[in-house]
Amino acid sequence: MDFREGRRWLYAMRGPEGEEHWSFSDFTSVSSKDNYQFSDGFCDSKGNINNEMPTSDWSIDFKESGNSTIVNVKITYGKLEDLEGFIEMGFKEGFTMAMENLDELLANR
Repeated sequence: MDFREGRRWLYAMRGPEGEEHWSFSDFTSVSSKDNYQFSDGFCDSKGNINNEMPTSDWSIDFKESGNSTIVNVKITYGKLEDLEGFIEMGFKEGFTMAMENLDELLANR
């Protein structure tokens, strides 16, 4: 991953049966310690965007709070139907699981 503005992260999510679902994140803004933003969507293994699937725009904010850091994640979609489609694909459950795994990892450090 080249975590700089104007760069792309190409990655695959692998399912329990070994299937791969390729995605990209195009970093649109990277502000050290405060925020980063990116557009995210589906593609093939070479990074060719799947225009039949919607993209989303993410903004991740970090704020110091005593001995902790508050992380705020804002995800926007072009249309309500795009959001509804992601929810139907299980995004809410998957994202919740990822955040719970992060909580567990940090708690054990």
